[in-house]
Amino acid sequence: MDKKKAIEFIRDKAYEKVPKQFYKDKSFVLEAVKQNGLALQFADESFRKDKSIVLEAVKSSGGTLEFADESLQKDPDIIQAAKRQKENYNER
Repeated sequence: MDKKKAIEFIRDKAYEKVPKQFYKDKSFVLEAVKQNGLALQFADESFRKDKSIVLEAVKSSGGTLEFADESLQKDPDIIQAAKRQKENYNER
């Protein structure tokens, strides 16, 4: 499977169809969470501690904060981005 097809699965919320090795690839995980923040829950643990990846995930879906490493769940930048995303979603 190529990355393009794997990203399509992410967009369709078919996370389990994406081979596990993709979730260990930083460039893939970054693109995946931009498309669908919930992909963070399947990402390698090291990426759940990566502020740049978690920030992109919560910008896509504020609820993904629960899948971030505990150390980032209290980060002011992350919390603010998650709140902003939820507010924008509720305005629709």
